[in-house]
Amino acid sequence: MRPHFLVITPVRHIANVPAILEETGEVTWLDHPSPAEVTERIPGHQAIFTNPNKSNVFLGREVLDAATDLRVICTASTGTNHIDKALAASRGVRILALTEEREFINRISSTAEHAFALMMASLRHIPDSFASVRAGEWDYTRFIGRQVDHLTIGVVGYGRLGGMFSRYCRAFGARVLVVDPYKRVEEPGIEQTDLETLLAAADVISLHVHATPETQGMVDAGWFARMKPEVLLVNTARGDVVDETALLAFLDANPGARLATDVLANEVRGKGESPLLARAKGSDRILITPHTGGMTREGQEIAYGHAAGMLRRFFADGQGQVTGPSGHALAAS
Repeated sequence: MRPHFLVITPVRHIANVPAILEETGEVTWLDHPSPAEVTERIPGHQAIFTNPNKSNVFLGREVLDAATDLRVICTASTGTNHIDKALAASRGVRILALTEEREFINRISSTAEHAFALMMASLRHIPDSFASVRAGEWDYTRFIGRQVDHLTIGVVGYGRLGGMFSRYCRAFGARVLVVDPYKRVEEPGIEQTDLETLLAAADVISLHVHATPETQGMVDAGWFARMKPEVLLVNTARGDVVDETALLAFLDANPGARLATDVLANEVRGKGESPLLARAKGSDRILITPHTGGMTREGQEIAYGHAAGMLRRFFADGQGQVTGPSGHALAAS
């Protein structure tokens, strides 16, 4: 008996991914489901294939209570804050994610490139200057930007993406300061420092940390009080690492400060209620993209293809045995 997969993120446009999934199991495609739709369709499925970038579905009690046959959740992401991991573990549901797939994820630079692009777009006022041109204007005076080789860039988190972003900035001639209590920086031209020094010195601060209990709301009023009044904050990590109330207060108090973000707090369940989205509609100092950091053709093919391969191996190894009507385990074929 073949396992049944519920795919709740759009993947049919990605080369090879649909073929891998269909070779492994019987697939139900739900490209843009609501939580209610997932809850309704999940019975009888042994696997969920997902990604937080394009989902409004939090895989918590509502879904897992209905998922009586679920064996595994496979997410094509390094982050897992769209899943109630403790509840899944208590139900015996395995989580397959890309978090520890080091050799493989080192091939994906898309999010680091996006962080650099957000930084440059904000520093050079590219979205607003283009909007001005489209409106029939041709006046550069409102859009005078900054030159990277005269700036100090602060990088919080020196893992795979923080390291890539740091090297991009260094290649453009910036001074690069890094804070990461778990990493030792040994690359020429990149300085490891303490948080106090970074916050006080950086013209740009870019966040590259995982969402964990330790980092939840980490960038708070205390951090903002120590930043430069004209700082640019770049976030391609997770929205939950920033206290958005404190961020908005900082922007209100410092008219030269800017934000360029690819993520929002409570993104999976509450995008429509985000105070940042509401504020961005009337501000030329807030630049928001819809969690597109990893969404390049190459990045998707690598990430989703590898995740689909992990799911295939899970069932091929017998970890996801499917139970037949008699209650006996049936091999996935």
